[in-house]
Amino acid sequence: MAVTAEDTGTIPEGSTGQWKDKKRYLWLIGLVVPSLAFIAVGMRELTGWGAWFWIGPVVILVVVPAIDLIAGLDRSNPPDDVIEALENDKYYRWITYLYLPIQYVGFIGAFWLIAKGDLSLVDKIGLAVSIGCVGGIGINTAHELGHKKESHERWLSKVALAQSFYGHFYIEHNRGHHVRVATPEDPASSRVGESFYRFWPRTVWGSLKSAWNIEKKRYARRDQHPFRIGNDVLNAWLMSAALWAAMVIAFGAGILPFLIIQAVVGFSLLEVVNYMEHYGMLRQRTGPDGKGRYERVDPSHSWNSNNIATNVLLYHLQRHSDHHANPTRRYQTLRDFEESPVLPTGYAGMIVLALVPPVWRRVMDRRVLTHFDGDISRANIQPGKRGKVLARYPVVAS
Repeated sequence: MAVTAEDTGTIPEGSTGQWKDKKRYLWLIGLVVPSLAFIAVGMRELTGWGAWFWIGPVVILVVVPAIDLIAGLDRSNPPDDVIEALENDKYYRWITYLYLPIQYVGFIGAFWLIAKGDLSLVDKIGLAVSIGCVGGIGINTAHELGHKKESHERWLSKVALAQSFYGHFYIEHNRGHHVRVATPEDPASSRVGESFYRFWPRTVWGSLKSAWNIEKKRYARRDQHPFRIGNDVLNAWLMSAALWAAMVIAFGAGILPFLIIQAVVGFSLLEVVNYMEHYGMLRQRTGPDGKGRYERVDPSHSWNSNNIATNVLLYHLQRHSDHHANPTRRYQTLRDFEESPVLPTGYAGMIVLALVPPVWRRVMDRRVLTHFDGDISRANIQPGKRGKVLARYPVVAS
């Protein structure tokens, strides 16, 4: 597919010219992440340096943010008349499918090394953290697959989540977050004045509880109890339990602390991304008294980024506005919206900022204020911090 003129607009009009996906082969970079375990082991053998086992956080927190700053932005969108063909191109699907076997071969190999190899405690922790980073990006792969209509892709989504023991994300994200996004009721939408460290327990527990309640209500409508294999929360957890049990049987109970470390790192990586995707965004209530239904989700309710490095690494997750507008749309066809609020850099760099709350507030709170035209009272604000936030950013009369 190729276009006669380069597309730099926001949402391009239908085109009769030829169009080419310039990122077609760049998407293969996403398979570098599940390969990090092999790279770490290989480089340690070559150099003798155990520091290579910490390759996961170094790549995510240092290398990718640096590449984002150097590689710049990509705002190009596929023309309307090529979207159907692009969606049906199975090349893009196989890239996401291939993540899983690489992920799990690395996962099993790493734990064999933790159990049987001559590693120091620091090396073992580093390898577990790196495997957790692979599992965290694997949750993003699960996110891409879990939204699709094809049953085998939804099943593969649960497989990708099993490593991190976070299978309830499959339910909560699709049927919870997408309904309540950018409202105070959504555990995955962060608030102005809320640090990542305060958000983390709220979203981890809130998402789990929400997922269970969603399935419980589904079975209640059938007058059935939820404790059955068809419950998508239970069967996802059983998949994780079976995987972890097999690993413990194969390699011994001594690997259990490292299984827990990698799982916590994995789902924390997901949650720090959740933290930044809708920070401060608030859908307003309709009706004259402001007590009606929430307005429909639109591009203004998600933070976007067009930094190309993180976008190819995360299957266009940073084009989050279009994802919420069209949840089943495949990553290669997601579009940029001019009206979406924009992060100052890619997700990888924003993770670094989120880990340092004063820096995060300094960078992001002003952007939230600007997004709401100088009236931060229209933002989603942390209860208990509202007075302090409003005092810091008073509304200036025009």
